[in-house]
Amino acid sequence: MVLVALISRVLMAGRLRRRQPGYGGSEEGLRITGTDEHGENSLVAVLGVGIMGSAMARNLIAAGWRTAVWDRSGSATAALADAGALAAASPEEAVKDARVVITMLPTGEVVNSVVSDGVAEAFAEGAAWAQMGTIGVSATVRIAERLGRVRPDVFFVDAPVSGSKGPAESGQLLILASGPHAAEAIVSPVFSVIGRKTVWLGEAGQGSRMKLVVNAYMSTLIEGVAEALELADRLGIDADRLAESIEGGPLDAPIADAKLHKMERADFAPEFPLQWALKDVDLAVEAAGGDTLPLLNALSRQWRAAVADGHGREDVSAARLALRGHQ
Repeated sequence: MVLVALISRVLMAGRLRRRQPGYGGSEEGLRITGTDEHGENSLVAVLGVGIMGSAMARNLIAAGWRTAVWDRSGSATAALADAGALAAASPEEAVKDARVVITMLPTGEVVNSVVSDGVAEAFAEGAAWAQMGTIGVSATVRIAERLGRVRPDVFFVDAPVSGSKGPAESGQLLILASGPHAAEAIVSPVFSVIGRKTVWLGEAGQGSRMKLVVNAYMSTLIEGVAEALELADRLGIDADRLAESIEGGPLDAPIADAKLHKMERADFAPEFPLQWALKDVDLAVEAAGGDTLPLLNALSRQWRAAVADGHGREDVSAARLALRGHQ
């Protein structure tokens, strides 16, 4: 990655080629030229506007950033267009003039299919690509290496986020960033809109490593809440009294408290779908080398059964439902 960053700076300084400003592939398409309060070429592209990506895009729009969006779901981009985004017909069109490109996609395979070599070729000169979905370490490293071969003048920033729907909507995500130092100045103004804090961790790949650790911690907390509630139910303890006993003490944690109340209300509306939480647990198990972390392995089996029972699209708090079949 040091070599990639060095090549990037050399190419940027030399300006070996200039792409014409604009947006879209034809005279009839949307065009973006000029500057605004964020400076020259301040367009941000967001590829993948599901629960998290759409919240990021809305915050960018509200903060005055010109924001292009693309998603395989036309209804998702149409809703953002109504809010002021520029709905692109293709990933190539979305990234064409973007200073910062954000991908918020679920897996490495999806990232590779969306940001193909052809899309990478369409990146603006000297742009920064912030890969912000949780796709695992090995996929992240391979994608960074591919970009280095195809577009060495583009900075790759590995920046998965910690937080679900609520923090995403309020711009309070924790961003675990890693990549070339020169990219920090490019992406930091954008990160400051969508996150409460950015932790820079070194070369690309370190962000993804930290995200797996953070999510392992979060997942065991959530399963712990689910099992504590199940035990309380079996022992005749009211869930409200359990919450009261924990609140404000050393065992109180915001994520645990939030999921406890969702489980108590049987509110499984997705903030962080269980199927994606399971994906992250499995990525952590894989990164650890297989059957070396007994709790995470057991958790993977438990949540896999819950997904198989049809709870995958519900919130991760639906882990509570999986325990009822064990009575």
